[in-house]
Amino acid sequence: MQNKLIVAALYCFVSLDDIAKIRQEILSHISHLDIKGTLLLANEGINGTVAGSRESITILMKTLESLCDLTKIEYKESYAYSNPFLRLKVKLKREIVTLGVKGIDPTSCVGTYVEPKNWNEILDDKEVLVLDTRNDYEFEIGSFQGAVNPETNTFREFPRYVSENLSTDNFSKVAMFCTGGIRCEKASSFMLKHGFTEVYHLKGGILKYLEEIPESESKWYGECFVFDERVAVTHGLAIGSYDQCYGCRYPITENDKKSKYYIKGVSCPKCYAKTDDNQKIRFSERQRQIELAKKRGLKHLGEQYDIR
Repeated sequence: MQNKLIVAALYCFVSLDDIAKIRQEILSHISHLDIKGTLLLANEGINGTVAGSRESITILMKTLESLCDLTKIEYKESYAYSNPFLRLKVKLKREIVTLGVKGIDPTSCVGTYVEPKNWNEILDDKEVLVLDTRNDYEFEIGSFQGAVNPETNTFREFPRYVSENLSTDNFSKVAMFCTGGIRCEKASSFMLKHGFTEVYHLKGGILKYLEEIPESESKWYGECFVFDERVAVTHGLAIGSYDQCYGCRYPITENDKKSKYYIKGVSCPKCYAKTDDNQKIRFSERQRQIELAKKRGLKHLGEQYDIR
């Protein structure tokens, strides 16, 4: 039987000085291994998802531990029989998750972590405003009961939502959640910096909640969008029912595929009117190349998922 690969998703907010040097150190230690995926480095920390053998992932983690303090790392593992990524990339970024606001530092100021087993108590507290910090299309396919949708298209829009809609006079307690926890770390730091004093966030994110909380006790409805080949997951992290449009990367249903605006690899009802003819021609050619690669038993570059 083919050995399973480890898919490691990790992030850690930690102060890093010479990220270019750290990048070179990482590459020198792991570039010869079977690891593929993406790691992001910024002065505020490290974030990424990679896949490889158990031995290779162990070497990677020991390398990272030798280069920075991973005391507060958030780390999750899943498994795959083939590598979902095409190559190894270690990128330098301004932020490991883009909020676009200077001076937000989760290493020095962050909200109160809430373990999944205690999250239902937060949801039941009528004095707590529960915010879904994910994007609009993520909220659309599933969320927690009673959660507020800020209706943002990107995480960069979250600060504007707060400034236009929330006031410390009206909301004394705020709780937030996101897919894996990283956006909430930054969002909670932002809220505290702007005067909110009682701020909570779900430790490990929705994924940890779905993994640990039985469906019979869960206050989650729908599915959780994930940025990999599963598209969406449900309770117990079982693969959900959604597919993905590779024109816009949004989740789509089987009913969406019946629309006249659905063209495999090109468009769906959500994005058909948002792309011009030249883009549709380019997407069609990409899909044609993907189909040819499949017939030859290869994997085309256009199939790579947007891991965030």
